[in-house]
Amino acid sequence: MSATTIQFGQLPALQLRAPDGAEATITLYGAHLVSWKPAASSGAPGQERLFLSTLSALDGQRAIRGGVPVIFPQFAERGDGPRHGFARTSTWRVVDSGEQDGAAFAVLALGPADLAPQMAAAWPHPFELQLRVSIQKCDLALTLDVRNTGTQPFPFAAALHTYHLVEDVEAVRIDGVQGETLAITDKLDQVFEHIPGPIAFDNGVDQLVLEQQGFTDAVVWNPGAADTAALADMEDEEYRRFVCIEPALLGPQVLEPGGAWRGEYRIRPAVA
Repeated sequence: MSATTIQFGQLPALQLRAPDGAEATITLYGAHLVSWKPAASSGAPGQERLFLSTLSALDGQRAIRGGVPVIFPQFAERGDGPRHGFARTSTWRVVDSGEQDGAAFAVLALGPADLAPQMAAAWPHPFELQLRVSIQKCDLALTLDVRNTGTQPFPFAAALHTYHLVEDVEAVRIDGVQGETLAITDKLDQVFEHIPGPIAFDNGVDQLVLEQQGFTDAVVWNPGAADTAALADMEDEEYRRFVCIEPALLGPQVLEPGGAWRGEYRIRPAVA
């Protein structure tokens, strides 16, 4: 089976396994990708690629710290709703899963009927979100679709807040977001608009390519020592083990009635 229902902490989740051994775990809470292990040469899952805090809540009462949170319909505090929107703290539905061309995939959906009543009242725009997660070999592909199913336009922002697992954040090097190589030596929270092409990500061990379409911007974040110490859901030294490089549409973009937007994100090994 390419998709199996499991429990992750206290959360219902879907575990994907590709024929080549690549694995991923997605919680229905938030359609949150919490684990991704590329295929190893033996056909078994390889090393974990996503950071997940050891103190993260896994009970559906608060957002998960790590993995790939889905950000919609606002980024951070850039709006009147909850920080980073409601998608990451709502329970999604599995609408499809299986294998295609050797890849294992799952599609999860979220609409107004899935929202808590107070959230549906606070954001009264008919909509449908779909997130498609696909894994094969050492590739991860994520596609976020937003549809306006109502009769009035609405503005939105979106991002896939990817926590990349690293051995030492000070060894990280990032190219493609600014004119020179970006290194992380302290707290960093920076928005890069109008990304021209793929991002080259050297995590200190491997070289990866981060490709995005539809998402026009990127955000790079690491809280540093001082801010991490103030976070209740992260150990003091855990900031050393991740960097967030997230594809984003910060706009916000206005979606007309019946309109649709798609954001695509792919992580793959760099080609020598």
